[in-house]
Amino acid sequence: MHPQPGPTASVPNRSTTRVIAHRGASGTYAEHTLAAYKLAIEQGADGLECDVRLTADGHLVCVHDRTVNRTSNGRGVVSTLELAQLSELDFGGWKAGEVEETDWTTADHTSVLTLERLLELHADAGRPIELAIETKHPTRYAGLVEKRLMELLRRFGLVPHKGEGPSPVRVMSFSQLSLRRIRQMAPELPTVFLMERVLPWLRDGSLPHGARIAGPGIDLIRANPGYVAALHRAGHRVHVWTVDEPEDVELCLRLGVEAIITNHPRRVLDQLGR
Repeated sequence: MHPQPGPTASVPNRSTTRVIAHRGASGTYAEHTLAAYKLAIEQGADGLECDVRLTADGHLVCVHDRTVNRTSNGRGVVSTLELAQLSELDFGGWKAGEVEETDWTTADHTSVLTLERLLELHADAGRPIELAIETKHPTRYAGLVEKRLMELLRRFGLVPHKGEGPSPVRVMSFSQLSLRRIRQMAPELPTVFLMERVLPWLRDGSLPHGARIAGPGIDLIRANPGYVAALHRAGHRVHVWTVDEPEDVELCLRLGVEAIITNHPRRVLDQLGR
């Protein structure tokens, strides 16, 4: 059985729903490029989302796929390539569309983006911005991904100690084990369990151990809108990906989700009247 649709909010909360830029403003510029994230910040996104993978020489880079084949002019598995090799590739040329006149460099549009560089951009943004970082699994490096991530977040002062205020960072994954590792290393850091379907033992709105926030895909929510109410009844926040169509934005608002992850942050903000 699936949860039955619960009551919808009488007035969608357009002022507090968070708008998170999926791989940057990736509907406009190539995903995971510095330009895509700079644009998302300029457009007023409440947060930035990225995927991280570990290179052969131990650097965390923002690349979604296991290989670079789709998003660069090269070929190969990210985990077998060193940062210097990735730096020789063009990660922006595959994306069609005009590039607006800015003072940004060509490298902002084409270079592989390290998580360290994205954290520097976040630190210099000049306003509070959330960060949603997804660990990609399976990988040959297993728990080393989470270890390197925690080292980097601590260096930037983004892992709170008990009793301190909340961190702007949350870690997301489809891997339950990854989230358990994060909770063990940084208990105060919010964690998001990503899902494409409702696992049978989680239909009541519960989440796996180590997860604090639900991250269902928009296809799941379209097919089973009552699941959001089940998650809320269980005390969980709901962050939905990847929400680009206006009718899907309205659905998320009616259901009271706390965050919308989108390739088009400015368009969604306009729809929310912000």
